Amino acid sequence: MHYCYILQCADGSYYVGVSDSPDRRLQEHNEGKGADWTAERRPVVLVWTEPHESLSSARNRENQLKRWSHAKKAALIGGSPRLRSGQAYAQDT
Repeated sequence: MHYCYILQCADGSYYVGVSDSPDRRLQEHNEGKGADWTAERRPVVLVWTEPHESLSSARNRENQLKRWSHAKKAALIGGSPRLRSGQAYAQDT
């Protein structure tokens, strides 16, 4: 199982990634071993995950979310049903 995940950084920004273990990856980010973006904005908090059967599917979702605005990511994190996987692919703005 792979997961697409969103971290909230100390400065309020979001980081989107993929991992087979979001909790382990969170720890790596907080130890400065993750992306440069998160290393400079620690601590980070895991605020959203979505399971995917394949790495390809998780990467596709990651790429979609990376194009979203901060506000749209916040709505997803807040539980907007319209933005859940499979429902938001048609509207990528």
